Amino acid sequence: MPDKEPFRLFRVRGLRNRWMLGSMAVLLVLTLVAVSAYGVAIGSYYYSSVRTGLETKASSSSAFFSNYVNRTYAEYYQSAYRFTALFDERDKLDLQFISSSGRIEVSTYGLTAGTMPGTEDISAALETKKISSFMGRDPSTGERIVAVSSPLVYGDGRVMGIIRYVSSLRLVDRQVVSRVLIAVGIAAGLLLVMFLTNLVFIRSIVTPIGEVTAMTRRIADGGYGSQIQNKYKDEMGEMVSAINDLSIQISHSEKVKTEFISSVSHELRTPLTAITGWTETLSYDESLDEDTRKKGLAIVLEEARRLTNMVEELLVFTRIEDGRFTVSIEKLDIEAELEEACFTCRELIKQEGIKLEYTPPEEPMPLIPGDPERLKQVILNILDNASKHGGSGKRIVVTLHLEENYQASGKDFVCIRVRDFGPGIPPDELGNVKLKFYRGSSKARGSGIGLAVCDEIVRLHNGILDIGNAPEGGCVVSVFLPTGPLPQ
Repeated sequence: MPDKEPFRLFRVRGLRNRWMLGSMAVLLVLTLVAVSAYGVAIGSYYYSSVRTGLETKASSSSAFFSNYVNRTYAEYYQSAYRFTALFDERDKLDLQFISSSGRIEVSTYGLTAGTMPGTEDISAALETKKISSFMGRDPSTGERIVAVSSPLVYGDGRVMGIIRYVSSLRLVDRQVVSRVLIAVGIAAGLLLVMFLTNLVFIRSIVTPIGEVTAMTRRIADGGYGSQIQNKYKDEMGEMVSAINDLSIQISHSEKVKTEFISSVSHELRTPLTAITGWTETLSYDESLDEDTRKKGLAIVLEEARRLTNMVEELLVFTRIEDGRFTVSIEKLDIEAELEEACFTCRELIKQEGIKLEYTPPEEPMPLIPGDPERLKQVILNILDNASKHGGSGKRIVVTLHLEENYQASGKDFVCIRVRDFGPGIPPDELGNVKLKFYRGSSKARGSGIGLAVCDEIVRLHNGILDIGNAPEGGCVVSVFLPTGPLPQ
């Protein structure tokens, strides 16, 4: 917007520049405040020390004159003259005797008698009859001075004159300036050290950030699996490790996605080819006998069902991925559901020479909370996997039993166990079989999402899907479902 344009001129770009500007600006302000405070304190100390010293001298001198010098003007003048002549600090201080009218009468620096210094310490001392001081420029010379005036008050309250000490501030100013300059030099050195320290620090952050930025751009351009050399031991090292892990995960996901697309394409093409071929044959070949036609129609029906199941799996998986997948929980008889699923699959896998054995539980199973359709989908998928991947053993055994206080959880679970007598699952693939799109080394047909869908359904029932190998060979799939009341 137009009204914001002027502010863009002051916008600092880059993390390094913003950090250096922000941190150094704060340090500079703090340093200026500290040096200024030190300058004020050291100046106050030196100037007050000089003034206090002069006030002490003036007080003792005025007391001496007031108590021991004769009170006639002639005697006072002679005593003042002798006192200034014998004054041994004339190289540092100017001792003056001022008349009650504010004019110089005697001075160790030989100032002209009768001149008036005109500073406020003299008039204040005459008016208040107390010691007064002045610090500033001498009206006649322009030199910076400190002056202390002490009135010579006698017992009758009469002010005979003023004894005044004057000192130049030239040396004091030099001392103050020299110490302030030393403080400025120390502060500048500290600022330089802090600048270099900040520069090294921000470089230690900007350099890996630059590497991470380059890596993320490379990943965005398709360079999945690329790694950053991790030479950091702090939080930056953790971030680099996270980016490296992310790159590997994305590379793995891309590989799995490619394999999934290839697998699904193959899975779709095979039944579609069979359906298309047999449909054309049944439509145009009038020489087919009745048995061949029935066989062709059975193949078309079977492949159509396979396509339907695959599409259903994909739809369920899509709902799981975007969080729209839900279950409708009700009280159900898991034994009846298992028997129905076994009955459905028995005749289908029998055609492949596989025997399905179901052993009913020895005791009645309690009703459990669950979604009948979804749990039946899980059982059918597990049985289908057992026939596809373990069908070489020609036998599948299904059991149902109650696990009381399962894993010391204080809860009872019903356990559906399906075992085949095939080659089993390679140990290095057991941890991945429930991952989406994972197909492992098996050559059997499948999309690789069936077990991922089953695991999600069981999880939504607060259950556990466990997959392992039997000691005597073959794969064992166990579904643990909790008993108890319906969830509120």
